[in-house]
Amino acid sequence: MASSKVRLPAAATNLSAAYFDQKMAMAKRCSHEGVVAGARAAVIATIASAIPTLASVRMLPWARSYLNPTAQCLIISTAAGAAYFIVADKTVLASARKNSFKT
Repeated sequence: MASSKVRLPAAATNLSAAYFDQKMAMAKRCSHEGVVAGARAAVIATIASAIPTLASVRMLPWARSYLNPTAQCLIISTAAGAAYFIVADKTVLASARKNSFKT
């Protein structure tokens, strides 16, 4: 029985390897941009959520009695995590959309 694999010429395999390497480099760059943008957003969200959370615990009697340190940390870290994933995802998708039309 004949082999079902199609053999490509050597020039075509070199071209496809270079094309694959170019696509992998572009994907790594896009994901790195997403990580950097997400980390930046997480830092900003941490500061933006920590200041009102800690201030309300100091000033409001209800917050002082019901928000223990674990709850405060959970509020702050949830905001940071959400900001990271939302911004990183949007950045990667925007970069992929921008690069999808390039050859």
